Amino acid sequence: MSGLPLAVSLGDPAGIAPELIAQAWTCRDQEALKPFFVVGGAGVLASAARTRGISLPVVRIAQPEEAAEAFAGGLPVLGAEDGAYTPGVPSRDGAALALSSLTEATALALAGRASGIVTGPIAKARLAEVGFTQPGQTEFLADASGIARDDAVMMLAGPSLRTIPLTVHEPLSAVPALITRDLVIHRTRIVANALARDFGLPRPRIAVTGLNPHAGEEGRMGREEIDHIIPAIADLRAEGLDVTGPHPADALFAAHERPHFDAAVCMYHDQALIPIKTLDFDSGVNVTLGLPIVRTSPDHGTAFAIAGKNLASAGAMIAAIRMAGECAARRAA
Repeated sequence: MSGLPLAVSLGDPAGIAPELIAQAWTCRDQEALKPFFVVGGAGVLASAARTRGISLPVVRIAQPEEAAEAFAGGLPVLGAEDGAYTPGVPSRDGAALALSSLTEATALALAGRASGIVTGPIAKARLAEVGFTQPGQTEFLADASGIARDDAVMMLAGPSLRTIPLTVHEPLSAVPALITRDLVIHRTRIVANALARDFGLPRPRIAVTGLNPHAGEEGRMGREEIDHIIPAIADLRAEGLDVTGPHPADALFAAHERPHFDAAVCMYHDQALIPIKTLDFDSGVNVTLGLPIVRTSPDHGTAFAIAGKNLASAGAMIAAIRMAGECAARRAA
């Protein structure tokens, strides 16, 4: 499988993904990127490239297996589906193209015809108009893979840090009731297995944060640590996993603390995403752990406001493609 190309889904064509995919192809040699192809949107990609001053040769391919040979001479694009390039102006037709690209790229990876998938950012509200029923791409990939959504775990990874939100798109008021001993155990096991399989860390060091200020301060600031998080950590350590905590989240991400762990399991969305976006905003990657296929995505959204203006950094897209290739190679090995 490591010899297969990566499949890249277009993302919303009115966002920044098409121009960043084009930019990534131009950086393929200096960034040592594994060959990839894009599903659909040949005209969109060429138009988006021109907004960045890139003369992009698009090579249409009929099969994923043709991508590796075509990659040196142009950006391989699979499929005839295309649309108008309207940067900053999302449309129903654009959403339909994004969904088609995501669906086909996922199917190719699941069929073993691509070594992994890199997903461009989407606009969920627009996709809902054309039949997208999942909360996001992570849940879409879980459903397509035939696994429980709870088994697909989001990790944000950058050069400085890896973080995992235990709960994701939940109101902050709902989080305390969602934190259970079983949830901490289940998701931390998935993280440990994925770090070993995809990131070459046979015994990963996993730090677990507390939910409350000062990790509850022995119950004076909340009991979630005592009732759920500490017992879960004890169970995980009894299984032989290198898990520590609960750590106060306000101190865990300091420069002198980060070398002591490989990933941090955090209790809620902002607890995990604020540090990664502060430290690695232009190189952060969203990785879905627990899937039967490799999936990464740049850790940013569609950025409609700056699409087509040559303002967006391609760093996160390049990092997502590079990381997908590295994870796929480790799985194959």
